[in-house]
Amino acid sequence: MSKPSLPQGTRDFGPDIVRKRAYIIDSIKKVFELYGFEPLETPAMENLDTLMGKYGEEGDKLIFKILNNGLSDPKNIDKAKAAFENVLAGKNDKNLTERALKYDLTIPFARYVAMNHGQLTFPFKRYQVQPVWRADRPQKGRYREFYQCDADVVGSTSLINEVELAGIYDKVFAQLNIPVEIKLNNRKILAALAECCGGSEKMTDITVAIDKLDKIGIEKVQEELRQRGLNEQQVDIITQYLKIEGTNTEKLDRIKTIFGASTTGAKGIEELEYILGYPSSLSGKNELVVDLTLARGLNYYTGAIFEVKAKHVTIGSIGGGGRYDDLTGLFGVPGIPGVGISFGVDRIYDVLEELKLFPEQVQSGTKVLFFNLGDAESKKAFELMQQLRAKSVSCELYHEQAKFDKQFKYADRKHIAYAAMIGSRELENGTCNVRNLATGEQKVLFFSELVDHPF
Repeated sequence: MSKPSLPQGTRDFGPDIVRKRAYIIDSIKKVFELYGFEPLETPAMENLDTLMGKYGEEGDKLIFKILNNGLSDPKNIDKAKAAFENVLAGKNDKNLTERALKYDLTIPFARYVAMNHGQLTFPFKRYQVQPVWRADRPQKGRYREFYQCDADVVGSTSLINEVELAGIYDKVFAQLNIPVEIKLNNRKILAALAECCGGSEKMTDITVAIDKLDKIGIEKVQEELRQRGLNEQQVDIITQYLKIEGTNTEKLDRIKTIFGASTTGAKGIEELEYILGYPSSLSGKNELVVDLTLARGLNYYTGAIFEVKAKHVTIGSIGGGGRYDDLTGLFGVPGIPGVGISFGVDRIYDVLEELKLFPEQVQSGTKVLFFNLGDAESKKAFELMQQLRAKSVSCELYHEQAKFDKQFKYADRKHIAYAAMIGSRELENGTCNVRNLATGEQKVLFFSELVDHPF
């Protein structure tokens, strides 16, 4: 029998890790609620038609498809074989697969809004914390199953939403003590770039290539642009654009000289200036930086786009999002604008671990361990333990009588803060020995005092 294993790109989470992840997710949820967002959940799987064609050429390749039920039934074998040949040829076939695991939370949310728009109060502000799946190549900070935390506003074109979303990013990472750079660009500026390089039909080719800049470098981006059919003059225009540097104001001034004559480009610049010029909601701990190389290679973005990078850590983005003014139009309900952001919980976890930023109290679940020192003693310990639990003090009774050393080791391995010991003498006296396991300090408390002790 082979050894048990996990699918590549997935992980088990033990108690310590689950507590740390809960700390991250709870921190994000509290900020979402603070800004007036409401919770939502959607199924793990969606109909394949819901997902395909929404993430661009590269994204569609990473969708995990689910085989139909009953393919081994003799009645379905011939259909399944023919369907498999179609899939190998790059075509989808409903005889083989009709459903897929969700790639992100945005498209399922758009599907939800399209199905329920008649019952929703707009602007509808929702947040969602669920796992998503991508058939990506596993590597550091990149997994095939991972959690996303999204916040979206639909039913409003106001750029105040973008200002507030930047504020959410800032507040969350300030609370987690992660110094970040909140990058900002606008897809209308990229559309203007495409206009200068052969027309709007070049938009996807350009953004998909630019989106890889951090990973593959400028020379390979140039090569990919050539492979996608752009000529040397067009590649040179894009190269000059990608090399623009300076302050936020200097970058926008430079862009005005390049795309000022473009109505689309001018609108994109105007939107960035509005967001940057609005009374700041930032804490002062993090920067909002115009990054003209930011592309977010997803087809549905139409306006401002965000990406968050942690400082002092070599890892990919830990957040991203943007404006999508007609996402529900993909599902037959046009005219519902939206904007949203996402947090990458798994990468945020890796950053907190690398920078050693998790608070010590996150590690511990049980606060007090009652030692098991005999039948009568354990019954009294259990009675006291229930009284402490009624006051929200987490505690447990060691499961069997054992030597002190064994019970102390158990407490140490579980990061338990206090040991409560009731022996035969303490039982007679109505007292309990309470030891702080971090300092070694020990107190003798009457049972009535124990229940009110500030653990």
